[in-house]
Amino acid sequence: MKRTARTRLATTVPLLTVPLLALAVAPAPAQAVQASYSAPLTTAIGSLPVATENNAGYDRDLFRHWVDADGDGCHARNEVLIAEADDPVTVGSGCSLSGGRWFSYYDRVSWTNTSDVDIDHMVALSEAWGSGARNWTAGQREAFANDLGDYRTLVGVTDNVNQAKGDKDIAQWLPQYDKCRYLREFVAVKIRWRLTVDSTEKSAMQSLASGCTNSTITVTYAI
Repeated sequence: MKRTARTRLATTVPLLTVPLLALAVAPAPAQAVQASYSAPLTTAIGSLPVATENNAGYDRDLFRHWVDADGDGCHARNEVLIAEADDPVTVGSGCSLSGGRWFSYYDRVSWTNTSDVDIDHMVALSEAWGSGARNWTAGQREAFANDLGDYRTLVGVTDNVNQAKGDKDIAQWLPQYDKCRYLREFVAVKIRWRLTVDSTEKSAMQSLASGCTNSTITVTYAI
């Protein structure tokens, strides 16, 4: 915030001693604290609002993705690859990546070539659109598509597995392995971005959760 200078005025009063008055300085406004949510998995699923999905008007281009939001030369895809690498990555000119190894928990396969790794939007862009993102601003959709604020939103996985998932929700697709982890992360992203679920999707979540540990889901709301 730009500060503005104050001009201090002095007044001279003959033969009188003028006491100094304490200046009341208003405290600086506190920074807004982002609201958070925390509840056991089954409670979190139960809290998700139910609504019929509406995908009318969806276009992937409405979600500007793989942007370099912090201006460090690496776009969001590469930021995820760097963060999730199991072996050290060398970052070269233009954020070119060399070295590194990535584990795809969907199929439990590791890769050393970045071209074999897709960055999956845990909640697909089309799914998000139909679950509420159609009402967002362009800036909110861009923030969702490049969300580095929660590791669960974007995840590196085997490319053809991600393509098989496509824009499917929990009721339509699950990974071969670690289904309970997938459910927890999917629910967390839905809550973080205040997205709805349809009735079939919610029933599938509840059915899957019955066989999972009822661990706590904690998120910071993005909007």
